[in-house]
Amino acid sequence: MSWDGLDISILGPAFLAGLLVLSTHVPLGQQVLARGIIFLDLAVAQIAGLGVIVAYSFGWEPGGWQVQSVAMSAALAGAWLLYVTEKYWSEVQEAIIGCVFVLAASGGILALSANPHGGEQLKELLAGQILWVSYEQLFPVALIYVVILSLWFGLGRHRHPLIFYSLFAITVTTSVQLIGVYLVFASLIIPALAVHRAKKNGLNIAYTVGALAYGVGLSFSALFDLPSGATVIWTLALAGIISASLIAAHHRIKG
Repeated sequence: MSWDGLDISILGPAFLAGLLVLSTHVPLGQQVLARGIIFLDLAVAQIAGLGVIVAYSFGWEPGGWQVQSVAMSAALAGAWLLYVTEKYWSEVQEAIIGCVFVLAASGGILALSANPHGGEQLKELLAGQILWVSYEQLFPVALIYVVILSLWFGLGRHRHPLIFYSLFAITVTTSVQLIGVYLVFASLIIPALAVHRAKKNGLNIAYTVGALAYGVGLSFSALFDLPSGATVIWTLALAGIISASLIAAHHRIKG
């Protein structure tokens, strides 16, 4: 264990990145659970990741507008395709989502097969590099999330399903390049799952669960020199289990 790892100049931007991701992923995650399309996030994130990989193959700089455009276009196209499946083939939509995920994942492997650094790039895309996030990277992300949250809460019950899929694609594309596919999925599903039986203040509780998990997870990863993304995912899971248990116990007492 090394206390030197608790460097606020590194952990500060990473924690803020986690809070920004949670700001959009928690309400979207609740919607995903309500719709019963749990693996939508993985599929769209993997499509966005495939777009990033294809953009890299052209030699474009990571984070450049070309990469962002290709990734966003791919994610939007994938999300709109899945919207069509919800409209016309809802009874098998989850199976279609699974197929789309596998195709996008294997497409990424094929695209990187001739790249000598392909394995490392794929690992970074999946596991993320949250500790390498800078404050400069977070400013445009914050602006995008403000627009998304304004539309999400502003439209309320008037949200068309296509709006949900579009906002979802934009959010996930932004997040994947910030923290990786695995942590995006965990941030979307685990806090929402933890409070799915909460009758009051579910959104606030989910935000709290996520924020605590990111804070504790990042601190543990720094103290014990552990992979940050994987550590945060495990702390999210533990925090989610504890929260769900407390909510269930509260209902039993009240009931």
